[in-house]
Amino acid sequence: MKLLVVCQYFYPEQFKVNDICFELVKLGHDVTVLTGLPNYPSGVTHKDYRWFKRRYENINGVKIIRTSLIGRGQGKIRLALNYLSFAVCSSIRALFMKKDFDLVLVYQLSPITMACPALLLKKLTGKPILLYCQDLWPESIVAAGIKQESSIYRIILSLSRYIYKRADKIAISSKLFKNYFSEVIGIDGDISYLPVYAESLFENIGPKSNKRETINLVFAGNIGEMQSVETIIKAANELKYCDNIKWHIIGDGSDRFSCEKMAIEFGLSNVIFYGQRPLSEMPDFYSLADAFLVTLKANQEISYTLPNKVQSYMAAGKPVIGAIDGETRLVIEDAGCGYCCKAEDYLALAELIKEFALNQKNPGILGKNARKYYEEHFHKDIFMKNFIKFLNLANN
Repeated sequence: MKLLVVCQYFYPEQFKVNDICFELVKLGHDVTVLTGLPNYPSGVTHKDYRWFKRRYENINGVKIIRTSLIGRGQGKIRLALNYLSFAVCSSIRALFMKKDFDLVLVYQLSPITMACPALLLKKLTGKPILLYCQDLWPESIVAAGIKQESSIYRIILSLSRYIYKRADKIAISSKLFKNYFSEVIGIDGDISYLPVYAESLFENIGPKSNKRETINLVFAGNIGEMQSVETIIKAANELKYCDNIKWHIIGDGSDRFSCEKMAIEFGLSNVIFYGQRPLSEMPDFYSLADAFLVTLKANQEISYTLPNKVQSYMAAGKPVIGAIDGETRLVIEDAGCGYCCKAEDYLALAELIKEFALNQKNPGILGKNARKYYEEHFHKDIFMKNFIKFLNLANN
Protein backbone atom coordinates (compact mmCIF):
# COMPACT_ATOMS: atom_id res chain seq x y z
CA MET A 1 0.00 0.00 0.00
CA LYS A 2 1.25 3.49 -0.87
CA LEU A 3 0.14 5.76 1.92
CA LEU A 4 0.34 9.53 2.25
CA VAL A 5 0.18 10.67 5.89
CA VAL A 6 -0.72 14.29 6.59
CA CYS A 7 0.21 15.59 10.03
CA GLN A 8 1.55 18.96 11.11
CA TYR A 9 3.95 17.24 13.52
CA PHE A 10 6.57 14.58 12.86
CA TYR A 11 10.02 13.48 13.99
CA PRO A 12 12.03 14.96 15.75
CA GLU A 13 8.82 16.12 17.43
CA GLN A 14 7.68 13.37 19.76
CA PHE A 15 4.28 12.05 18.66
CA LYS A 16 2.92 8.55 18.21
CA VAL A 17 2.56 9.15 14.47
CA ASN A 18 6.35 8.69 14.19
CA ASP A 19 6.38 5.13 15.44
CA ILE A 20 3.21 4.19 13.55
CA CYS A 21 4.75 5.30 10.25
CA PHE A 22 8.04 3.54 11.00
CA GLU A 23 6.14 0.35 11.82
CA LEU A 24 4.11 0.53 8.60
CA VAL A 25 7.36 0.65 6.62
CA LYS A 26 8.62 -2.43 8.50
CA LEU A 27 5.43 -4.19 7.44
CA GLY A 28 6.21 -3.45 3.79
CA HIS A 29 4.10 -0.36 3.12
CA ASP A 30 5.31 2.71 1.19
CA VAL A 31 4.83 5.72 3.48
CA THR A 32 5.24 9.43 2.71
CA VAL A 33 4.56 12.09 5.34
CA LEU A 34 3.55 15.66 4.52
CA THR A 35 4.45 17.71 7.60
CA GLY A 36 5.77 21.04 8.89
CA LEU A 37 9.02 22.30 10.32
CA PRO A 38 9.64 20.91 13.83
CA ASN A 39 8.92 23.53 16.51
CA TYR A 40 6.78 21.70 19.08
CA PRO A 41 6.60 22.20 22.02
CA SER A 42 9.20 24.97 22.37
CA GLY A 43 7.56 27.17 19.71
CA VAL A 44 10.90 27.78 18.00
CA THR A 45 11.80 26.06 14.73
CA HIS A 46 14.59 23.55 15.23
CA LYS A 47 17.91 25.03 14.08
CA ASP A 48 18.64 22.12 11.73
CA TYR A 49 15.52 22.96 9.67
CA ARG A 50 15.88 26.70 9.21
CA TRP A 51 16.74 28.51 5.95
CA PHE A 52 15.12 25.86 3.72
CA LYS A 53 17.30 23.05 5.07
CA ARG A 54 16.13 19.42 5.21
CA ARG A 55 12.85 19.94 3.37
CA TYR A 56 13.11 16.34 2.13
CA GLU A 57 14.24 13.51 4.39
CA ASN A 58 14.12 9.75 4.64
CA ILE A 59 13.99 8.51 8.22
CA ASN A 60 13.71 4.77 8.90
CA GLY A 61 12.32 4.31 5.40
CA VAL A 62 9.64 7.00 5.75
CA LYS A 63 9.82 9.69 3.05
CA ILE A 64 9.22 13.12 4.57
CA ILE A 65 8.15 16.32 2.81
CA ARG A 66 8.31 19.42 5.00
CA THR A 67 6.49 22.69 4.33
CA SER A 68 7.16 26.12 5.75
CA LEU A 69 5.21 27.41 8.72
CA ILE A 70 5.35 30.10 11.40
CA GLY A 71 6.68 28.77 14.71
CA ARG A 72 4.19 28.42 17.58
CA GLY A 73 6.00 31.03 19.66
CA GLN A 74 4.12 32.31 22.70
CA GLY A 75 0.52 33.48 22.92
CA LYS A 76 -2.73 32.67 21.13
CA ILE A 77 -2.16 34.96 18.13
CA ARG A 78 1.16 33.34 17.31
CA LEU A 79 -0.39 29.88 17.74
CA ALA A 80 -3.23 30.79 15.37
CA LEU A 81 -0.64 31.93 12.80
CA ASN A 82 1.18 28.64 13.24
CA TYR A 83 -2.00 26.69 12.53
CA LEU A 84 -2.98 28.84 9.56
CA SER A 85 0.48 28.89 7.99
CA PHE A 86 0.70 25.10 7.91
CA ALA A 87 -2.78 24.76 6.39
CA VAL A 88 -1.92 27.23 3.61
CA CYS A 89 1.67 26.15 2.89
CA SER A 90 0.94 22.42 2.98
CA SER A 91 -2.05 22.86 0.67
CA ILE A 92 0.11 24.73 -1.84
CA ARG A 93 2.77 22.04 -1.55
CA ALA A 94 0.14 19.35 -2.16
CA LEU A 95 -0.60 20.85 -5.57
CA PHE A 96 2.92 20.05 -6.81
CA MET A 97 3.70 16.72 -5.14
CA LYS A 98 3.42 13.30 -6.76
CA LYS A 99 -0.06 11.88 -6.44
CA ASP A 100 0.70 8.17 -6.84
CA PHE A 101 -0.53 7.17 -3.38
CA ASP A 102 -3.47 4.82 -2.75
CA LEU A 103 -5.04 6.78 0.06
CA VAL A 104 -4.47 9.68 2.46
CA LEU A 105 -4.36 9.32 6.22
CA VAL A 106 -4.80 12.44 8.35
CA TYR A 107 -3.27 11.86 11.77
CA GLN A 108 -5.36 14.61 13.33
CA LEU A 109 -3.96 16.33 16.37
CA SER A 110 -4.53 20.05 16.88
CA PRO A 111 -5.49 21.87 14.74
CA ILE A 112 -8.24 20.35 12.59
CA THR A 113 -7.01 22.57 9.73
CA MET A 114 -4.03 20.24 9.24
CA ALA A 115 -6.51 18.17 7.20
CA CYS A 116 -6.84 20.92 4.54
CA PRO A 117 -4.21 19.53 2.14
CA ALA A 118 -5.85 16.10 2.38
CA LEU A 119 -9.21 17.56 1.34
CA LEU A 120 -7.54 19.27 -1.60
CA LEU A 121 -5.85 16.05 -2.66
CA LYS A 122 -9.13 14.16 -2.43
CA LYS A 123 -10.71 16.69 -4.77
CA LEU A 124 -7.80 16.50 -7.20
CA THR A 125 -7.31 12.74 -7.23
CA GLY A 126 -10.49 11.17 -5.88
CA LYS A 127 -8.36 9.14 -3.46
CA PRO A 128 -10.05 8.30 -0.14
CA ILE A 129 -9.27 10.14 3.10
CA LEU A 130 -9.00 8.33 6.42
CA LEU A 131 -8.93 10.55 9.50
CA TYR A 132 -7.53 9.36 12.83
CA CYS A 133 -8.81 11.79 15.46
CA GLN A 134 -6.63 12.41 18.51
CA ASP A 135 -7.99 15.87 19.49
CA LEU A 136 -11.62 16.97 19.34
CA TRP A 137 -12.26 20.19 17.47
CA PRO A 138 -13.44 22.79 18.13
CA GLU A 139 -13.50 21.77 21.82
CA SER A 140 -9.72 22.00 22.01
CA ILE A 141 -9.95 25.76 21.56
CA VAL A 142 -12.70 26.02 24.19
CA ALA A 143 -10.24 24.59 26.70
CA ALA A 144 -7.80 27.27 25.57
CA GLY A 145 -10.27 30.02 26.50
CA ILE A 146 -12.43 30.55 23.39
CA LYS A 147 -16.07 30.81 24.45
CA GLN A 148 -18.71 28.70 22.76
CA GLU A 149 -20.87 31.78 22.27
CA SER A 150 -18.17 33.53 20.26
CA SER A 151 -18.19 33.95 16.50
CA ILE A 152 -14.72 32.35 16.34
CA TYR A 153 -16.08 29.18 17.91
CA ARG A 154 -19.04 29.05 15.54
CA ILE A 155 -16.79 29.48 12.51
CA ILE A 156 -14.40 26.75 13.63
CA LEU A 157 -17.31 24.46 14.53
CA SER A 158 -18.63 24.81 10.97
CA LEU A 159 -15.16 24.17 9.56
CA SER A 160 -14.68 21.13 11.80
CA ARG A 161 -18.00 19.65 10.73
CA TYR A 162 -17.08 20.26 7.09
CA ILE A 163 -13.76 18.45 7.44
CA TYR A 164 -14.94 15.53 9.55
CA LYS A 165 -17.90 14.85 7.26
CA ARG A 166 -15.67 14.67 4.20
CA ALA A 167 -13.48 11.92 5.59
CA ASP A 168 -14.30 8.55 4.08
CA LYS A 169 -13.53 6.77 7.35
CA ILE A 170 -12.87 8.03 10.87
CA ALA A 171 -11.01 6.39 13.75
CA ILE A 172 -10.94 7.71 17.31
CA SER A 173 -8.42 7.25 20.13
CA SER A 174 -11.03 7.50 22.92
CA LYS A 175 -14.42 5.77 23.18
CA LEU A 176 -16.14 8.92 24.41
CA PHE A 177 -15.19 10.78 21.23
CA LYS A 178 -18.04 8.91 19.57
CA ASN A 179 -20.53 10.79 21.78
CA TYR A 180 -19.11 14.11 20.61
CA PHE A 181 -19.21 13.13 16.93
CA SER A 182 -22.84 12.10 17.31
CA GLU A 183 -24.09 15.00 19.47
CA VAL A 184 -22.05 17.94 18.14
CA ILE A 185 -20.58 17.08 14.75
CA GLY A 186 -23.60 15.12 13.53
CA ILE A 187 -21.84 11.91 12.49
CA ASP A 188 -23.52 8.69 13.59
CA GLY A 189 -21.91 6.35 11.11
CA ASP A 190 -19.36 3.61 11.61
CA ILE A 191 -16.41 4.99 13.62
CA SER A 192 -13.45 2.76 14.51
CA TYR A 193 -12.04 2.79 18.06
CA LEU A 194 -8.23 2.70 17.93
CA PRO A 195 -6.58 3.51 21.27
CA VAL A 196 -2.86 4.11 20.85
CA TYR A 197 -0.07 2.01 22.34
CA ALA A 198 3.13 2.81 24.19
CA GLU A 199 6.61 2.47 22.72
CA SER A 200 8.26 -0.80 23.69
CA LEU A 201 10.95 0.96 25.74
CA PHE A 202 8.27 1.71 28.38
CA GLU A 203 7.30 -1.92 28.82
CA ASN A 204 8.32 -4.00 31.83
CA ILE A 205 10.13 -1.21 33.63
CA GLY A 206 8.73 -2.75 36.78
CA PRO A 207 8.63 -1.71 40.44
CA LYS A 208 11.46 0.04 42.24
CA SER A 209 13.74 -1.98 44.47
CA ASN A 210 13.86 0.48 47.39
CA LYS A 211 11.53 0.50 50.39
CA ARG A 212 9.81 3.74 49.44
CA GLU A 213 11.59 6.02 51.92
CA THR A 214 11.02 8.68 49.27
CA ILE A 215 7.84 8.74 47.20
CA ASN A 216 8.65 9.87 43.66
CA LEU A 217 5.72 11.12 41.60
CA VAL A 218 6.27 11.62 37.86
CA PHE A 219 4.35 13.68 35.31
CA ALA A 220 5.59 13.33 31.73
CA GLY A 221 4.26 15.15 28.69
CA ASN A 222 3.14 18.48 27.33
CA ILE A 223 2.74 21.28 29.87
CA GLY A 224 -0.02 23.31 28.28
CA GLU A 225 -3.27 24.91 29.30
CA MET A 226 -5.32 21.76 28.73
CA GLN A 227 -2.99 19.59 30.82
CA SER A 228 -3.66 21.67 33.97
CA VAL A 229 -0.24 20.98 35.48
CA GLU A 230 -0.91 23.83 37.91
CA THR A 231 -3.24 21.39 39.69
CA ILE A 232 -0.17 19.28 40.46
CA ILE A 233 1.79 22.31 41.70
CA LYS A 234 -1.06 23.37 43.99
CA ALA A 235 -1.34 19.83 45.36
CA ALA A 236 2.41 19.83 45.99
CA ASN A 237 1.99 23.07 47.93
CA GLU A 238 -0.63 21.41 50.14
CA LEU A 239 1.89 18.67 50.92
CA LYS A 240 5.00 20.84 51.15
CA TYR A 241 5.53 19.65 54.72
CA CYS A 242 5.96 16.07 53.46
CA ASP A 243 9.70 15.91 52.88
CA ASN A 244 9.50 12.33 51.66
CA ILE A 245 7.44 13.24 48.56
CA LYS A 246 9.21 14.46 45.43
CA TRP A 247 7.46 15.71 42.31
CA HIS A 248 9.16 15.27 38.93
CA ILE A 249 7.78 17.22 35.95
CA ILE A 250 9.24 16.18 32.58
CA GLY A 251 8.16 18.07 29.48
CA ASP A 252 7.74 21.48 27.93
CA GLY A 253 4.90 23.62 26.67
CA SER A 254 3.14 26.96 26.84
CA ASP A 255 2.46 26.75 30.60
CA ARG A 256 5.82 25.42 31.72
CA PHE A 257 7.26 28.74 32.86
CA SER A 258 4.08 29.81 34.65
CA CYS A 259 4.09 26.49 36.52
CA GLU A 260 7.76 26.92 37.40
CA LYS A 261 7.02 30.43 38.62
CA MET A 262 4.15 29.13 40.75
CA ALA A 263 6.42 26.50 42.31
CA ILE A 264 9.02 29.17 43.14
CA GLU A 265 6.39 31.46 44.66
CA PHE A 266 5.15 28.58 46.82
CA GLY A 267 8.73 27.81 47.86
CA LEU A 268 8.49 24.19 46.69
CA SER A 269 11.95 22.64 46.88
CA ASN A 270 10.68 19.13 46.15
CA VAL A 271 9.18 19.97 42.74
CA ILE A 272 11.72 19.45 39.96
CA PHE A 273 11.24 20.57 36.34
CA TYR A 274 13.42 18.80 33.79
CA GLY A 275 12.19 20.35 30.55
CA GLN A 276 11.83 18.39 27.33
CA ARG A 277 13.94 15.24 27.25
CA PRO A 278 14.66 12.77 24.42
CA LEU A 279 12.45 9.72 24.29
CA SER A 280 15.51 7.56 24.97
CA GLU A 281 15.87 9.12 28.44
CA MET A 282 12.27 8.58 29.50
CA PRO A 283 12.69 4.99 30.79
CA ASP A 284 15.05 6.36 33.47
CA PHE A 285 12.36 8.75 34.69
CA TYR A 286 9.72 6.03 34.48
CA SER A 287 11.92 3.71 36.52
CA LEU A 288 12.20 6.43 39.16
CA ALA A 289 8.44 6.68 39.60
CA ASP A 290 6.51 5.16 42.48
CA ALA A 291 3.39 6.50 40.79
CA PHE A 292 2.51 8.58 37.74
CA LEU A 293 0.37 11.71 37.62
CA VAL A 294 -2.18 12.66 34.96
CA THR A 295 -4.29 15.83 34.88
CA LEU A 296 -6.59 17.66 32.47
CA LYS A 297 -8.75 20.76 32.65
CA ALA A 298 -12.29 20.49 34.02
CA ASN A 299 -14.11 20.51 30.69
CA GLN A 300 -16.66 17.93 29.60
CA GLU A 301 -15.50 17.57 26.02
CA ILE A 302 -11.80 17.67 26.90
CA SER A 303 -12.51 14.89 29.41
CA TYR A 304 -13.40 12.70 26.42
CA THR A 305 -9.67 12.58 25.65
CA LEU A 306 -7.42 9.71 26.70
CA PRO A 307 -3.91 11.25 26.81
CA ASN A 308 -1.25 9.06 25.21
CA LYS A 309 0.81 9.21 28.38
CA VAL A 310 -1.73 6.96 30.11
CA GLN A 311 -0.79 4.02 27.87
CA SER A 312 2.93 4.51 28.54
CA TYR A 313 2.25 4.81 32.29
CA MET A 314 0.30 1.54 32.26
CA ALA A 315 2.88 -0.22 30.09
CA ALA A 316 5.50 0.62 32.71
CA GLY A 317 3.50 -1.26 35.33
CA LYS A 318 3.15 1.55 37.86
CA PRO A 319 0.14 3.07 39.72
CA VAL A 320 -1.56 6.10 38.18
CA ILE A 321 -2.99 8.97 40.22
CA GLY A 322 -5.16 11.51 38.42
CA ALA A 323 -7.14 14.69 38.86
CA ILE A 324 -9.17 13.97 35.79
CA ASP A 325 -12.66 13.21 34.52
CA GLY A 326 -14.15 11.25 31.65
CA GLU A 327 -12.38 8.61 29.59
CA THR A 328 -9.11 8.50 31.55
CA ARG A 329 -10.89 8.10 34.87
CA LEU A 330 -13.01 5.29 33.41
CA VAL A 331 -9.88 3.49 32.18
CA ILE A 332 -8.00 3.83 35.49
CA GLU A 333 -10.99 2.64 37.48
CA ASP A 334 -11.74 -0.21 35.07
CA ALA A 335 -8.11 -1.35 35.24
CA GLY A 336 -7.93 -0.97 39.03
CA CYS A 337 -4.51 0.61 38.64
CA GLY A 338 -4.76 3.83 40.64
CA TYR A 339 -6.84 6.60 42.14
CA CYS A 340 -8.72 9.56 40.70
CA CYS A 341 -10.43 12.73 41.85
CA LYS A 342 -12.23 15.43 39.91
CA ALA A 343 -10.28 17.50 37.39
CA GLU A 344 -8.57 20.60 38.84
CA ASP A 345 -9.43 19.56 42.44
CA TYR A 346 -5.93 20.01 43.87
CA LEU A 347 -7.09 19.50 47.46
CA ALA A 348 -8.54 16.09 46.64
CA LEU A 349 -5.43 15.23 44.60
CA ALA A 350 -3.26 16.10 47.60
CA GLU A 351 -5.35 13.80 49.79
CA LEU A 352 -5.03 10.93 47.30
CA ILE A 353 -1.26 11.35 47.17
CA LYS A 354 -1.03 11.61 50.96
CA GLU A 355 -3.03 8.38 51.27
CA PHE A 356 -0.80 6.71 48.68
CA ALA A 357 2.36 7.82 50.50
CA LEU A 358 1.09 6.60 53.87
CA ASN A 359 -0.22 3.31 52.56
CA GLN A 360 2.13 0.58 53.69
CA LYS A 361 0.69 -2.01 51.28
CA ASN A 362 2.80 -2.92 48.30
CA PRO A 363 1.76 -0.70 45.35
CA GLY A 364 2.85 -3.53 43.08
CA ILE A 365 -0.76 -4.77 42.90
CA LEU A 366 -1.84 -1.52 41.23
CA GLY A 367 1.14 -1.72 38.89
CA LYS A 368 0.36 -5.31 37.94
CA ASN A 369 -3.22 -4.31 37.20
CA ALA A 370 -1.96 -1.47 35.00
CA ARG A 371 0.32 -3.77 33.01
CA LYS A 372 -2.35 -6.45 32.63
CA TYR A 373 -4.89 -3.94 31.33
CA TYR A 374 -2.32 -2.53 28.91
CA GLU A 375 -1.57 -5.98 27.51
CA GLU A 376 -5.25 -6.74 27.02
CA HIS A 377 -6.37 -3.39 25.53
CA PHE A 378 -3.48 -1.19 24.36
CA HIS A 379 -0.61 -3.41 23.24
CA LYS A 380 1.13 -2.47 20.01
CA ASP A 381 0.34 -5.80 18.34
CA ILE A 382 -3.37 -5.24 18.95
CA PHE A 383 -3.16 -1.68 17.64
CA MET A 384 -1.29 -2.49 14.44
CA LYS A 385 -3.63 -5.35 13.59
CA ASN A 386 -6.67 -3.09 13.97
CA PHE A 387 -4.94 -0.14 12.29
CA ILE A 388 -4.21 -2.18 9.16
CA LYS A 389 -7.86 -3.22 9.11
CA PHE A 390 -8.82 0.45 9.33
CA LEU A 391 -6.58 1.34 6.38
CA ASN A 392 -8.00 -1.53 4.34
CA LEU A 393 -11.54 -0.22 4.87
CA ALA A 394 -10.79 2.45 2.25
CA ASN A 395 -10.39 -0.21 -0.41
CA ASN A 396 -13.68 -1.95 0.33
